[in-house]
Amino acid sequence: MTLPSTPLPTQQTQQSQQSQQSQQSQLNDAVSHLTPERWARATRLLVRKALAEFSHERLLRPTPLDDGENRYAVRSDDGATEYRFTARRFALDHWQVDADSVTRHRDGAELPLDALAFITELRTTLGLGEEILPVYLEEISSTLASTAFKLAAPEVAAAQLAAAGFQDIESGMTEGHPCFVANNGRLGFDIAEYRAYAPEAAAPVRLVWVAARRDRATFTACSDLGYDKLLLTELSAATLRRFSAAMTEQGLELDDYYLLPVHPWQWWNKLSVTFAAEIAQRNLVCLGHGDDEHLAQQSIRTFFNATNPAKHYVKTALSVLNMGFVRGLSAAYMEATPAINDWLAELVADDEILRDTGLGVLRERAAVGYHPAPYEAAAPKGSPYLKMLAALWRESPIPFLNEGEKPATMASLLHIDRDGNSLAAALIEGSGLEPTEWLRSYLHAYLTPLLHSFYAYDLVFMPHGENVILVLDEHGVPRRALFKDLAEEIAVMSQDAELPPEVERIRADVPEDMKILSLFTDVFDCFFRFLAPTLDAAGVLDEATFWSTVADVVKSYQKSTPHLAARHARYDLFADEFALSCLNRLQLRNNQQMVDLQDPAGALQLTGTLKNPLAPHR
Repeated sequence: MTLPSTPLPTQQTQQSQQSQQSQQSQLNDAVSHLTPERWARATRLLVRKALAEFSHERLLRPTPLDDGENRYAVRSDDGATEYRFTARRFALDHWQVDADSVTRHRDGAELPLDALAFITELRTTLGLGEEILPVYLEEISSTLASTAFKLAAPEVAAAQLAAAGFQDIESGMTEGHPCFVANNGRLGFDIAEYRAYAPEAAAPVRLVWVAARRDRATFTACSDLGYDKLLLTELSAATLRRFSAAMTEQGLELDDYYLLPVHPWQWWNKLSVTFAAEIAQRNLVCLGHGDDEHLAQQSIRTFFNATNPAKHYVKTALSVLNMGFVRGLSAAYMEATPAINDWLAELVADDEILRDTGLGVLRERAAVGYHPAPYEAAAPKGSPYLKMLAALWRESPIPFLNEGEKPATMASLLHIDRDGNSLAAALIEGSGLEPTEWLRSYLHAYLTPLLHSFYAYDLVFMPHGENVILVLDEHGVPRRALFKDLAEEIAVMSQDAELPPEVERIRADVPEDMKILSLFTDVFDCFFRFLAPTLDAAGVLDEATFWSTVADVVKSYQKSTPHLAARHARYDLFADEFALSCLNRLQLRNNQQMVDLQDPAGALQLTGTLKNPLAPHR
């Protein structure tokens, strides 16, 4: 084919070509992390995790291969495709699969790994229905893309990250939730929004502020905080004057409205469209961006104030689908949030054992929610349409630190760098302590408060890695823990406990035989199951010693609370086995709302039992 000759460009043509080239460059740059090499590595890591966690939840039942090398195989639904891999088996039926050992075979030929094909080939085994499957595939694809983005970032060694600052550790996490396979879906973000708002991107974000008519909104605060005091601590006088002037220009009075921060994505994608009537009628007024820069946390909708770290975290509504829920924020739930936090903070402060552990709770001190009348009249309870506009202010850990201390997300204890090195192992090695001493210090800070809350008060938290901040001393030793994300995720599992009327919402009706699962599942199966093999593989602490140390800490707590002996026996942490509660099965069954927060126990997927690693230490 003969190409036409190119005429000499005019200045206008040159400018047009330069603009097109710039646009093309922007388009290419947005997906520059998606290379064949990174995609292949991300795929291998995800298939490894899928084999491990689906086997743990007994969705897959790997068959041993007869080579004596801890080799296993899993076949597709039709039996035509086989996945082979090497794995070590640990307590709690944990599968530590070697990512580089995974291979895929069909008709005598080895095929490249393909995570989407893996899910599709096993769709029946995984129980994926026709409606759930394509959405789950999209979540898997998004999770892979997130991993590729992280692989494109400069490599940071585990030891280097262990010595880094609070937010560097936060944005340096690469795995997400250790149990969920599709754990970075964030469906709703486009690629530019991902780069702007994902925690691993560590891009500064300025929140959008809106004014909401007071007769359509509810503001509540802890007993030591009022609305005016909150605004004066969160916004500068100049910003408040700017907002007031913007209202005056429209003939409106700022005092007739509550100010609340909004995630920029939520403004552009939801409020400006779904709440268009509210904006047109001036029930909502957009006032522009705030002055402070914030950093998204692992939970994606919570922001740390990078301009002034002592200021509150801000948690916003974000109507994206991520790991089994649309991540909105309920205006109705916000009303009781400060009162629940006041109650919990008082309980912790008044308890000698909890004080001795150093436990701190980062109170959600104020909350505001907007009530859109048309949607509240039409939408059922729990609908995402009722969770589109709310915010809360949570205490920052920074004012609670002593000299030489630094905070770190507990999720970092499970972090493994690209060379296979463990951040937890780096902390232990740098501490100068024997590994068991370091572990005891960690367990005293983290596990003992959970034990005492459960046995003394029937009080349970959701204590996964992202919900706990460890306070480390100058040597990297955990000295205490700060629990967060409280009002939505704590529960009192007693019908007899005395609760103030405004705190009644946290009372949960849980069957007697399932109460202890709050410790067995959330702590043992969803965190220690990963931490023990991590330290074992690093050569720092063998698995048997890990669990015997956990047992010693539990016994020590029990000896210190003889008045609770009957409850220790009733809810036996040294029982031979406990029910296996499966998180991925929840998401595979319903990836829009995998748990009804009003009835969390009723939604559990229980499959068989796990042998309790504490039982031999009874």
